[in-house]
Amino acid sequence: MPKLKTKSGAKKRFKVTGTGKVVSAHAGKRHGMIKRTKKQIRQLRGTRTLFKTDGDNIKQYFLPNA
Repeated sequence: MPKLKTKSGAKKRFKVTGTGKVVSAHAGKRHGMIKRTKKQIRQLRGTRTLFKTDGDNIKQYFLPNA
């Protein structure tokens, strides 16, 4: 069986922590900031931890070598 390749898009969007959790950036901060409240913009900074089931799916299908 051939080696499993990591999806290059997932490489750029997700990171696996030392404990095995999957971390990603918040969605909804690319454009249209004028219509969002200051609180929304502030809370979308930084990264977020995915739920366990979502993280498991990402690791299984998109990051097999992580």
